[in-house]
Amino acid sequence: MLEEYQGAFEDLDKADVLEPNNASTLALRGNVKYMLKEYQGALEDLNKAEDLKLNNAITFGTRGDVKRMLKEYQGALEDLDKANVLEPNNAFTLGTRGNVKRMLKDYQGALEDLDKADVLEPNNAFTLRTRGDVKYMLKEYQGTLEDLDKVDVLEPNNAFTLLIRGDVKDTLKEYQGALEDLDKADVLEPNNAFTLRTRADVKGMLKEYQGALEDINKADVLEPNNASTLAIRGDVKRMLEEYQGALEDLGWCSWTKQCIHLEESWRCQKDAKEYQGALEDFNKAEDLEPNNAIIL
Repeated sequence: MLEEYQGAFEDLDKADVLEPNNASTLALRGNVKYMLKEYQGALEDLNKAEDLKLNNAITFGTRGDVKRMLKEYQGALEDLDKANVLEPNNAFTLGTRGNVKRMLKDYQGALEDLDKADVLEPNNAFTLRTRGDVKYMLKEYQGTLEDLDKVDVLEPNNAFTLLIRGDVKDTLKEYQGALEDLDKADVLEPNNAFTLRTRADVKGMLKEYQGALEDINKADVLEPNNASTLAIRGDVKRMLEEYQGALEDLGWCSWTKQCIHLEESWRCQKDAKEYQGALEDFNKAEDLEPNNAIIL
């Protein structure tokens, strides 16, 4: 397939020499460059085609996805909106726009587009994976699992799919299943701080504290001064009765004013019999989250 695109690219170069500034030639060559993942070159050709007033849904749709790949999300959204006006109910346009809206944190709008794309073209791994992540952001965890399970059948051994599914299972307290997914994700994509942090949390829940500490230390090297990393490590050290190290990690987290970190710091100081410090964190946590049963 790659050779076919390369051959097409060469033919279109010749056509561009023979007849410069032909909108259709430029649009086709832009599409071929897009398929070859030459996104900057694709954008240049598609911009020229549009300057020549091609006004074509495919051109807008492709350029929108090129801009998405280049992380120009606002420009991508504008192109995909135009493509959708010219050719409504196109699964590619809706799926891509749903992904762009996800990146822009318009999760409800993303979900609407992805639901439509799934009806028009069921069992598309890209659509399902994106929708699974959107549902995760909307805390629709059961729906997330359903989408990601389908993706895993269609496209096995995808690190991102396994990571998100592992995190969802962690949230749903399905710790053994979470650990299996996160182990696979770590093999496919080693040294991912989010994977290591999530797996450390899961291992902590399974009382595998030494393994949790190893993972969270790696995460801290890859992504230093992350509040969640320090909170998890502090709690793991607390369970290992390494109270001084725990307090150092949790003390940093308390500075972020996140209630859960203050609760953990309070527990640690209580266990270490540093009651005055524990009371201070307890009071801060109660101010941030009144009527929390754990605190009370």
